[in-house]
This record gives sequence, C-alpha cells and structure tokens, in this order.
Amino acid sequence: MGNSEEASVWLPRLRLDELLEELQARLDAARGTRDRVHSLLEAVLSVGRELDLEQALHSIVEAAAALVDAEYAALGVIGPDGRRLSAFHTVGVSEEQVARIGPYPEGHGILGELIRRPEPLCLAKISEHPASHGFPPHHPPMNTFLGVPIRVRDQVFGNLYLTEKRGGGQFDEEDVSVTLTLAVAAGVAIDNARLYEESRLRERWLQANAEITHLLMSGGERAEVLTLIAERAGEITGSSLAAVALPMGETGSLAVEIAVGMDAEAHRGLVLRTDRSLMGLAFSGDAPVTSADVAQDNRISPQPPRFGGLGAAVAVPIGTGEAGARGVVLLARQAGKPAYSAAETEPLQSFAAQAAIAMELADRRKDAEQVAVLQDRDRIARDLHDLAIQRLFATGMTLQSAGRLIEHDEAAERVVRAVDELDETIKIIRSTIFGLRTREGAQEAGLRARAVRVVGEAAPVLGFAPSVRMEGLLDTEVPKEIADHVVAVLSEALTNIARHARADRADVLLATDGRDVRLSVTDNGVGIPAEGRRSGLRNMVERATQLGGTLELAKPEKGGTTLVWRVPAQTR
Repeated sequence: MGNSEEASVWLPRLRLDELLEELQARLDAARGTRDRVHSLLEAVLSVGRELDLEQALHSIVEAAAALVDAEYAALGVIGPDGRRLSAFHTVGVSEEQVARIGPYPEGHGILGELIRRPEPLCLAKISEHPASHGFPPHHPPMNTFLGVPIRVRDQVFGNLYLTEKRGGGQFDEEDVSVTLTLAVAAGVAIDNARLYEESRLRERWLQANAEITHLLMSGGERAEVLTLIAERAGEITGSSLAAVALPMGETGSLAVEIAVGMDAEAHRGLVLRTDRSLMGLAFSGDAPVTSADVAQDNRISPQPPRFGGLGAAVAVPIGTGEAGARGVVLLARQAGKPAYSAAETEPLQSFAAQAAIAMELADRRKDAEQVAVLQDRDRIARDLHDLAIQRLFATGMTLQSAGRLIEHDEAAERVVRAVDELDETIKIIRSTIFGLRTREGAQEAGLRARAVRVVGEAAPVLGFAPSVRMEGLLDTEVPKEIADHVVAVLSEALTNIARHARADRADVLLATDGRDVRLSVTDNGVGIPAEGRRSGLRNMVERATQLGGTLELAKPEKGGTTLVWRVPAQTR
C-alpha cells in the first residue's frame, strides 16, 4: 500500500511539471514573437525615416541581418538591363575582406537565380543548389542562405541576401515571413528616397539654369558661360569629365571650347568630325547619344587618345528644333561607374535646352545693342552731314567772299589758307560719315575655319583624317597677313606627308598665346630622308624668316616627323 500511494503522489507532480514546462516554452515563444514584432516595427520605422537612398539601402541591410540573426547580409541592386547587379551593399564583411575578395558580384550563381526568379529562396546549404558556382578566394565560408526580392511598385529593385544563421541554426518560415515584411517596407522607403532624390536633382538643375541665365543676361563672356554649363552638368550628374563643343561655321566640324575634369587637356581645343565622335553624332542627329564604354565604342575615332580611364558617356545637343543645335555638352564617368540612365539624360536635355534659350536671348540682346549703336552712328552721320558740313561750307563761302575785299596781301593769304583748311576738314568729316555708314559685309572665314577646311581637303589625299587641336584666340589675335602664311604652311606640310611620309596618322596643333603663333604637324611616317627634295621646307623657312619666326624639325621616339612653325602673332 505504501508504494502505490507514493506512486500516485509523484504521477500528478510529473504531469504538472510537464505542463509548466510546456507553458513556459509557449510563454518564451510568445515573448520571442513579441520581441521580433517589436524589432520588425522598429526596423520598418528606421528604414522609413531615411530619405538619402544610399543610407536607406544600408539601413535595410542592417535591419534584415538583425531581424533574422544572420552573420552576413547584402542588398544587390539590379541594373537597367534586368540581368546583372549594378550595386552591392554589405554587412558583416570588413573593407579589408572586400578588398581581398575582389570586385562585387554581378549576379551569377545563386544571386542570379534570385534575379531570374524573384521569389523567396531558403537553403540549408548553398553548395548543394544546382546554380551554385562556389565562392572566390578569400571569401568567408557560407552555408545557410535566405534571399527575398525587393519590389518598388511593380518593378523588382533588387534582392536581399542573408547567410549564416547565428548559432548554427537554419532559416525557417518565420524568418522568411519577417524578411518579406521588411522587403515590403524597404520598397516603400526606396521609392520615397528616389522621389526625394529626384526632387532635389530637379532643384539643382533649376538653380544651375538660373545661374547661367543670370550670367548671360549680365553680360558674361562666352567662355565663362560655357565653363559654368560644363561644371554644373558635371557636378550634378557625378561625372568625371565635362566638355562643351561649338560648331565651326560651315566647316561641318566641332571645336571643343571648354573641358573640365579628368584629363581635360586631352580634349580642350580638339576639332571633331561630326561622324566619328560622340559629340558629333549628337550634334548631327539633334538628339542625345549615349555610350556604355566611350573608350571602346566603334562609332568614335580612337585618335587622338582622349578617353583613358573613362567608361560611360553621354553627349547632349545644346538646343534643338528649327534653329538647330548651338553646341554639344559631353559628360563621362570613370570606368566601372554606372551608365547614364534615361532618368539622368532627360533633365540634362532640358538643362541644355534652357541653356540654349539663355544663349539665344543673350545673342538677341547683343544684336539689339549693335542695332542701337548702328542707329546712333546713322544719327551722328546725318547730323554731321546736315549741320556741321553745311555750316562749314557756308563759313568757307563767306570767307572766300570776304577775301576778295581784303587789300592786305598777308591777311588775304591767311583767309585763303583758312578756306583750304575748311575744305580739308569737310573732306575728313565726309570720310568719317562714310565710315559710320559702312556696314560690315560678309566677313572672311577666320583662321580656325580656314585651317579646318585645309585639313578636310587634305584627308582624301592622305587616306585618313588628321586630328586637329586649336588653342587660344586664333580668330582675333592673329592678323590676316599671318593667318594667310599659317594656312599656306599647313597646306604644304600636309601635302608633304601625303607625298613622302607613307603615314597613317597625323596630328595638327594650332595655338596662340597672343604673342606667338605656333603650328605643329606630326606624322608617324618614314621621316625626312637626308637626300630628299626640300623645296617645300625651304618655302616654309622663308615664310617664317620673313615674319621673324623659325621652323624646327624633330623626330619623335615612335618615328615619323614633327614640324613646328613658330612666328610672332603681330606683324613687324
């Protein structure tokens, strides 16, 4: 009896302990769920507060790692092509580890699987999945995996990748549910950050347009305005290089007037063909032209080298429509940076159109000022003719009449001289009137346009188009007499290359600093033979000597010939 009673006493206690343990487990699970819900709400609020897109993406990754207790987390942004990752944000991997691993993934293997099939993916072991390609050297070991897509409205923006559940456990359905909830909140946060970023971007474009308009309307110099256009466009789009080219009269070429940023010297002063340059294609097509890699684009002439270290580029015409483009702005990013999207090109195009309107208004203002000056000159000429000359003529007639009545010879002679001086004064005033009323006719083409024309005419004979670079105020600081010599020497130099050099490349540099004019022509041909005819060179020497200048010949390290013809910018 005693044993059976003891057993009956212990049995209820055992059942009670089991019930208490089960209750405690459920309480713990409830607390865990409550804590996770609170953590999820805090994460959603934290992500939703971010308006800076980059910071928002980083906050999403951190929140995801904390919610599912993952050691590593990443957010991959899907690029415009919809097949690769264009950006990658990580948590759990140090900068030193990233540097050792190498470039961020582009979306192959497991990551690509989630791009192709934007659905939650949960794996106990990554290496066992058929799409797994393994990890690169120095990559930390990863086994468990959880991936979910992030949608912004109806578009898949990117994916969340979580690996290595802490404590050696597996990602479960609750982890998937929590991560999906965070992904929905992340999509809203990303959309808000994008809208905020777009509004700030529009504000910056409007400010830049206001700056340019103010500078133009206040009488700013053309070079100053073009520099401002290039600088602001480059800053707003995060470009490493910004350049502005303008058409060169009727030559069909563009001259790069302004270049700022990375390797700007290689672009400044270049004369570009409209069919073998990105700027030329945008100008002739009257529409933006983009390039994923400007250094390797087959549409663009590789000579002269000018795109080293650059990748994505876009060229946008400054003004379009019936009036045509007034110029072209080129932007380029460092190699490896993302291409220019339509969302970036559209405001850039509007900015260029507004800049063109401002330039047009400034030109009209200058035209109006010029008309006012000409009208004032006409008024002065009329007044001189109708008032001054008539009075002088009348005074002369009076003196002539009075002279006949003067008996003193010396006094009569003085009157005659005064009449003669009045006649000379009348001639001077008439000459001045003629000058005031003379309108400048069709001006002769400047040195820039003439030089480009000579190079263009030589291209068929050479079998290739030489590269041309121009620096300085060639059309204003080089007198016509010297410009004629420059054009003749350039023509002679290109003719000599075509006849004797057997070259397939030539570079022309025409520059002035206001003191000297320098023409440099370089080819990669066979050089000048010692016994060859030198009549062409003798003519160039004579022209240089006549103007007080020099002609120098040099042989570049890679072969060929460099001719440098230098004379003073002003005639003696």
